[in-house]
Amino acid sequence: MTQKLVSGLEPPYYTAVFTSLRPDAPEGYAETAAELRDRVVGMPGYLGHEAARTPGGIGITVAYFRDLEALDAWRLDTAHAAAKAHGREHWYEAYSVHIGKVERSYGFERK
Repeated sequence: MTQKLVSGLEPPYYTAVFTSLRPDAPEGYAETAAELRDRVVGMPGYLGHEAARTPGGIGITVAYFRDLEALDAWRLDTAHAAAKAHGREHWYEAYSVHIGKVERSYGFERK
């Protein structure tokens, strides 16, 4: 698997930063995450995402959206809403969501 960072996005755009605490590999999580990933990729205004998880169970996912309308469409998506409710009940010990507007962006990539 090749890891690649999201780059080359022209600001302004928006981020949804989802930080969570959950046990490793709870039942049904991987399948639901894959279904949601396939779903969001097809949504207008979705620009990409990056995710990382520590061995201790802290996870951070940053999703990028062209505008607030695209981000709200994802927030209100029925499958996403159902997964959030299931996650609160069965998977997560805690989570937080932070929404931000990116006004400047730059990066580096070794060739």
